[in-house]
Amino acid sequence: MGVTIRTAGDGDRELIVRLLDEAFQDDPVSGWVFPGDEYRRTTHHRLMAAFTDVVLAEGRVDLTEDGSACALWMSVPADEPGHGGERPDDDAFARMRQAVDPDNERVELIGRLTADIHPSGRAHEYLWMIGVTPGRQGEGLGTALIGSVLDRCDREGLAAYLEASSERSALLYRRLGFETVGEPLALPDGPYMWPMWREPRTTG
Repeated sequence: MGVTIRTAGDGDRELIVRLLDEAFQDDPVSGWVFPGDEYRRTTHHRLMAAFTDVVLAEGRVDLTEDGSACALWMSVPADEPGHGGERPDDDAFARMRQAVDPDNERVELIGRLTADIHPSGRAHEYLWMIGVTPGRQGEGLGTALIGSVLDRCDREGLAAYLEASSERSALLYRRLGFETVGEPLALPDGPYMWPMWREPRTTG
């Protein structure tokens, strides 16, 4: 059975935020940024909303037609950094912290640390986040969402990049052609993230 995918618009914002919030409640990195189940349940959605707003404005959100999975992508030119054009010393990370959770330094730190390891110098597609509603995980929806973009990357000779937030997701990305680059990012007193890069595949 095929998966129908469409490009999300501003009218899909609340759906995307809710989907990402649910999908990442048990994610190791989300648990580090928002430690404690109750704290995460009441605050995590604000960060997902901030991410969604950036990508709706500057990138593209792919959404399955039934609203059960989405992928947030940014096209990064060769002469610009990733993460919505932000550099590690950019005040945008501080502004995001103020908007999301002012007393939580990890909201700002996660942006700075991941921006610091983001490759530069080559145009690529950046998979910022991908989320599948908990009841639908394991059905291949994430693979379908990523695969549609990777097919285009292969046709256009574009690389792709992401940070895996768990060893389980890193295994999935390796099956799609991604390889780890450099050392894993060790979050202070927290889990690891794996920067992963995929060269375009040539077709005969």
